[in-house]
Formats: sequence, structure tokens, C-alpha cells
Amino acid sequence: MLLMALIYLGAAIIAVPLAKRLGLGSVLGYLLAGILIGPYALGLVGDQTEVMHFAEFGVVMMLFLVGLELHPARLWRMRHAILGLGGLQVTLTAAVLFALCYWLLPLPWQSALAIGLMLALSSTAIVLQSLEEKGWLRIEAGQNAFSVLLFQDIAVIPMLALLPLLAFAPTSAATAHSNLIQDLPVLAQVGISTALIAAIILAGKYVSAPLFRFIAETRMREIFTVFALFLVVAIALLMQLVGLSPALGTFLAGVVLAESDFRHELEADIEPFKGLLLGLFFVAVGANIDFALLADNFADVLLMVLILITVKAVILFALAHIFKLASGHKLLFTLALAQGGEFAFVLLTTSSSLQILTTEQVSLVTLVVAISMLMAPLLLILYERLQRRSNSNNTPAYDKPEHIAASKNVIIAGYGRFGQVIGRLLSAQGYDITVLDHSPSQIELLRRFGTQVFYGDAGRKELLDAAGAEHAQMLVIAIDDADKTLTIIELAKKHYPHLKLVARARDRRHAYQLIGADIDAFNRETVDSAINLAVESLQLLGNSEPDAQRAGELFRNHDRESLLQLAELWGDDHSYGVAVRQRMDDLKHVLAQDKQAQQKLNTCDNGDC
Repeated sequence: MLLMALIYLGAAIIAVPLAKRLGLGSVLGYLLAGILIGPYALGLVGDQTEVMHFAEFGVVMMLFLVGLELHPARLWRMRHAILGLGGLQVTLTAAVLFALCYWLLPLPWQSALAIGLMLALSSTAIVLQSLEEKGWLRIEAGQNAFSVLLFQDIAVIPMLALLPLLAFAPTSAATAHSNLIQDLPVLAQVGISTALIAAIILAGKYVSAPLFRFIAETRMREIFTVFALFLVVAIALLMQLVGLSPALGTFLAGVVLAESDFRHELEADIEPFKGLLLGLFFVAVGANIDFALLADNFADVLLMVLILITVKAVILFALAHIFKLASGHKLLFTLALAQGGEFAFVLLTTSSSLQILTTEQVSLVTLVVAISMLMAPLLLILYERLQRRSNSNNTPAYDKPEHIAASKNVIIAGYGRFGQVIGRLLSAQGYDITVLDHSPSQIELLRRFGTQVFYGDAGRKELLDAAGAEHAQMLVIAIDDADKTLTIIELAKKHYPHLKLVARARDRRHAYQLIGADIDAFNRETVDSAINLAVESLQLLGNSEPDAQRAGELFRNHDRESLLQLAELWGDDHSYGVAVRQRMDDLKHVLAQDKQAQQKLNTCDNGDC
């Protein structure tokens, strides 16, 4: 066992740094390490089935960490992408692949349907790891890719339930009991599964905090790490015992704990184990590629891989167009998901035991999925190269930290129409400012007019250090990306607690998030200009200038007060709706009272009191 561990670790130590140095990424490095030590290359390790089962726990941990990054309200906002985009991707891909297998190969419809379902899935492990590594997970394409992957992980559950209905062998003879409740009536199974998911959510919301606090008070870091691992393993085991996806269970737990005060400690403790197990998983996938079978069926396997990637790419690109993804994100979304996934191996095992697929068919599909997974990081590298080439003529490189002038007073992140107004006023008042912006076109325009702007990502600590964050008084965050704003705030609060934080709010929802982040000041980008225009509109409608100005000020104060009060109810649609209607009635009453008071005052001024 120690020799096997040494081989795996040694292969990773050699292959991954080399792959990173060559610009191939860590995922491809792990896959190449697995190919080299696998039974079909150097033969240093044997069958990977047991290793794969163990290493798949890395996927479980990864989804737990992803859940920690998603607040419940944010997950709710993603529901249309999860159900709409994800549901259509799985349904359309499975239907097209089923038709191809049934009409072209040809296969029995049961076998064709099983293959179509399993090949509709993509690799959660490879896609999320690659997107996160390249910084693409938070952008539009990355978020939509994640939504599709989440739906796919959920879809595995009904797929596993459907396979016994396609079986050529009697189900009782072909399969062993895989969970504790499968012999119960369907309604009982649904009830128990729902109750378990509800219990996980409630425990995460109400029970976890006292437990974490109790363990934290022991001041023994290793016990906190042990408890974090215990939590993930326990949830995964409970989900598995009732036949649900362990990854789905830990993801839900992560979402519930996203608002916990101990979120960062959980991330720090789980991250190393996730990285090790995911690395082992990728090595096992690489070692699982049967090169002997590939040599015997090279043309057929290559054709099937190309058909799989092409079919998925066409469907994904069409969906990206239908769901109106930004033009620059459609290709990334398409290439990120145009491969097979690790859950196909689970469905293949079940299909084999049920005799839906022959041993030869299982081997061929396994090979197609593994090679397509090997192609996944290569497709993302291709996308990255295409992006660099298309932007090479007009995109400057980020300014190096040593070239950025440190500010004594104020750092402004984002210098568009909003940031420029703040910057011009502060500069006119004599304050020293340093400006960071990440838009190449904006940088070029500003520099053309003599404004000193540095090209860089304010979400990187080394750039904030270079801009003088250690000694500056204030950080103004005026970028137009709401999620990025919150990331920068979190970074600044952690490393520069002395900085006063001022931020641009995109909308009311973003304002609620900024209130929750407890920053020093914020303003919604359109409110003041809209109120000023409304004041002018009142004057054009015949109101006097003082009356119109006073109405605008009353509205401004009431809106600000409402914002602070309603922030506590955000996420509870019913209570929030009731409170909004109440605040609207209050505003009408306040304005009506003011109008009556002014009319009475004017009457008294005319001597008619």
C-alpha cells in the first residue's frame, strides 16, 4: 500500500509541475500522470476501480466547497439556469445520442437510451477545477456551466432509478441492494428522502453553529478539521444510504453553511483534502484509459469521441444563444461542457450488472468517456489561446505591481462613468488617488486624455498592496460586477481592516448584499440621477421648485430608510412583498401629509388661516 501511495504521489509531483510550466494546467497533468503509471503504459499500478470509488469522494468535497460559496438567495436566483438550461441540455443531448445509437449502430432501444443518458452528463470534477483554476468560474459562462453541472448531478438520481426498467436481466438477480429504502413503496422512499434533505438543511441552519462554536472554543485546530471531515463524510453516507447523490447532499449542506461565521475555517480545512482526492481521481481516470482496446478500435473510438463532442457542442452553443449568453461567453460555455463525465462510470457499472450493455459495449463507452474527459482541458486551453490571440492586438498586459504608484489617501477600483465622478471630486479636493481598472478599452481611452490609470484586478492582494492599501485611508469600489465587488470587500476586510470601504451598488439586491457586508458607505448608481430627473418632471408638471425639491428629498430619505429596513427581509419573498407594499403606502401618506401641510402654510401666508 505504501508503494502504491509513493507511485501516485511521485507521478503527480513530476507530471503536474511540468504540465503547469507548459501551460497545460494541473488537471491535464494529473491525467497524463495516470496514463504513464497505468496498466496500459508503464504498468506501475493495476485496476483502478477501487481507487476510483475512493477518489470520487473528492468530487463530493468539491461540491461542498462550491456550496459554501453560494448563499441560498444566490442559488434561488440561479434556478432558471439550473432547471431551464440544465434540463434542456440533458434532455436534448440524451435524445440526440439515443437516436444516433438506435438508428446508426444499431442497438436495442434500451441500450441506446442508457448510452444516451450517461453520455449527456459532463465532468463536474474536471470542469469546475479547470474553470476555477483559470478564474472563469465566477463569470457568466462559468456560472451557467455550473448550473448545468448541478442539474446533471441531480439528474443522475432518476437515471439510476430508470435503468432497472430497461434491464434485460431480472432486476432482483442482477442487482444487489444498494440502499436501505429501495424495497419500500415509492411514496415512502420519496418521503424519507425529502425528510433527510430537510433534516440536513435544518441542522445546518440551527444546529451547526453551536457545535462549531463549542469545538472552536477548544482552540484545537485539528479537532475542528476532524469535525469538518466528519460532517462531510456523515452527510455523504446518509445520502448514499437512501439512494441519493452524496455530492448533492454535501452541496446542499455547503449552501446552508454559506452564511455561517465558520465558513472560512471550513474552506481552509477541507480544501487540502479536496485537492488531494481530486488529484487522485484524475490520475485514476488517466490510468483507466485502455490503450490496447484503443489500438484495436482506434478509428471507431476516435469517431465516437468526435461525434460525442460535436453533438454536445452544437446543443450547448444553441442553448447559449437561446438563453442569450454574452457573445464572448458562448464558446467558453460550449467547450467547457462538451465531454463525458465521471457519473457515466457509475451508470455503466449499473448497466453492466443489469445486462443492458454487453461487456464489450461497456469497455468501449468507458474508453470514449475517458478520452473525452482527457480532451476537456485541451479544449479549454484551445479557447484560452484563441482568446489571447484575438485580444493580443488591443489588450495590454496587467501592470506589474512594481509599476503601480501607491496612494496616500484613496484607491479607486473601476474608473468608468461612476468611478470618474468620485475620482474627479476627490482629486479636486486635493486627495491623492490611485486608480485600478480591468477594462483595456477604458484604460486606452483614459490614458489618451492623460489620466493615470493602472491596468489590474483589484481582487488581487498583491495589486492592492502595490496601490498602497496598507497605508491608504479609503478604498472606493466602483466596478460594475456585483459578485466581484463583494469579493474585493471580503479581501479588504480581511487584510486591510483600517480601510474605509465605499462601494457602487448596481441595484437594490446588490445594495442589500453591501448592507450585509457592513461597509462604510454605498450608493445605487441610478438612484440620485433618477430622483433629480423626477424633481424636474414635477416642476414641468406645474409644481413649484421648492415643493418639487422637498418631495424629492422626502422620497430620498424614505427610500434610504426602507432599504435598511427591508434588507433584513430579503430572501423571504412573502414577508418582503408585504413590507414593500407597506412602505409604498407609508411613502404616499408622508408625501400627502407634506402636501397638506404646505397648502395650509400657503393659506396662512395669504391671511386666510
